Amino acid sequence: MMQKVIECVPNFSEGQRKEIIDTIAHAIAGVEGVALLDIDPGLSTNRTIYTFVGHPQAVIEAALAAGRAAYNLIDMTKHTGEHPRIGAMDVVPFVPVQNATMADCIDIAREFADRLAMELSVPVYLYGEAQEREYRRDLSQIRDGEYEALYNKIRKPDWQPDYGPSEFIPTWGATCVGARKFLIAYNINLLGTKEQAHRIALNIREQGRSQDEPGKLKCVRGLGWWLEEANLSQISLNLTDFEVTNIHTAYLQCAAEAETLNIGICGSQIVGLVPLRPLLMAAEYFIQKENLFILDEDQKLRLVIQRLGLNSIAPFIPKERIIEYIIRDREGHDDTINSMEIKDLIKHISARTLVPGGSCVTSLVATFGTALSSMCALLTYGMRKWEPLEQEMRVIIAPLHTTTKTLMETLETDTELLNAYLTVQKMADTTDEEKH
Repeated sequence: MMQKVIECVPNFSEGQRKEIIDTIAHAIAGVEGVALLDIDPGLSTNRTIYTFVGHPQAVIEAALAAGRAAYNLIDMTKHTGEHPRIGAMDVVPFVPVQNATMADCIDIAREFADRLAMELSVPVYLYGEAQEREYRRDLSQIRDGEYEALYNKIRKPDWQPDYGPSEFIPTWGATCVGARKFLIAYNINLLGTKEQAHRIALNIREQGRSQDEPGKLKCVRGLGWWLEEANLSQISLNLTDFEVTNIHTAYLQCAAEAETLNIGICGSQIVGLVPLRPLLMAAEYFIQKENLFILDEDQKLRLVIQRLGLNSIAPFIPKERIIEYIIRDREGHDDTINSMEIKDLIKHISARTLVPGGSCVTSLVATFGTALSSMCALLTYGMRKWEPLEQEMRVIIAPLHTTTKTLMETLETDTELLNAYLTVQKMADTTDEEKH
């Protein structure tokens, strides 16, 4: 069975001093069973976002190691920055990535919150799915008033922390720990003022301006700020559920709002890492809207990067920014059937073993058949002399492309199922004593 993989994305209130950023990174990377995938510091926000993955217990230990490092290095009495914050280790969300559930992340969040509060004697609030009290489930509810309001807020009965002391720790502040779906931190670049960016953010975020003036997009939090290092303002959004509001929807809505104000949009920025799926969803939107014909994954990504201007602040390099690509590269050598060279696969099939079996070979032959059909259709598509057949080729090529990919996946599925069957058969032939 595949091991559970959890993602942790702690946000620390330090984005300017490299020595502190590096010390926290080393603390995380030094924990066995954890892969530190990304470090994203911001000068104007004075905030750094770390992204790491691992099995549940390793992720907890790495987050604790990061908290210990920050405790002695970050002093909130001296902190300023554009981003809302409440503490040194400001926010610590846990996200299910592979073979894990939200329930797993809730348990992890609560264990981490308890241990952090006990070890460092600091106040910790739960948020998101880990929080049972409705009035403090949303992060913005807890951070309302930010660090500066915490001195009075933490003494109120309704705002005592879930873990740790109900007292103000000046150098630390408080920490928010939660469990959530994958959140996409997404900024749209605006050739206007901070106030104009904030005006647009208020119009589109779910909370809107007030209960009487809700925003236009669900599952979106947002505000406007000035990005000094780029000499522009940004509509800074958190997309809390990309299945409800995806990046392209947010971008197009912001562009429409900016147009009514006669303000220019100049691309956008994904902060930290992003799953592959929302990018492919955005690609499909533009493909359908513009009646394009694009099948290859890398070309779809190129389309999204161009349409959303994701290279505008810094280069968006898929292999460094898409979480599935990073995990795949970190896993190193791949000995699956799909990764084998033809000569090795033939040797593997002809060996004195039952796996891979006949159905695997059947899938392989079918894969070659659909791949060959796809080749013929692609050689016809785009040729001037076959232009009258172009629409027919579009209809034919897409399902052939999908079927080829599906058949390739069945090569692995068949092997896994046959191995499982043989294991059960072997157990049936053993004695009761051997089974135990």
